Amino acid sequence: MAEHAPLESHSSDLEAHRGAYQGFIKGAVALSLVSAFVLVALVSFRFGQSLNVAAGFLGLLLGMIAVIIDFRMGSRWFLSIGLLVIFGLITAVNVS
Repeated sequence: MAEHAPLESHSSDLEAHRGAYQGFIKGAVALSLVSAFVLVALVSFRFGQSLNVAAGFLGLLLGMIAVIIDFRMGSRWFLSIGLLVIFGLITAVNVS
């Protein structure tokens, strides 16, 4: 027959599982935001009318910094998402 561990060991396993899950979700969100910044920068590089390379690299650099700050602070990603929207709008205006 199988031996069952005491109740305390199950609760620590559950906490470790929750920590790993929250870390995975946090990493997935960060990777998605980085991918979105790269996508907008690529659009700026290819279709921008003026200062396309400078605007693309500046937006990409600021976006990476914002994602790192949000990742380290454990916030709700407001800085990164806000900067992504602003970068996307600037790129849209530059493209049109």
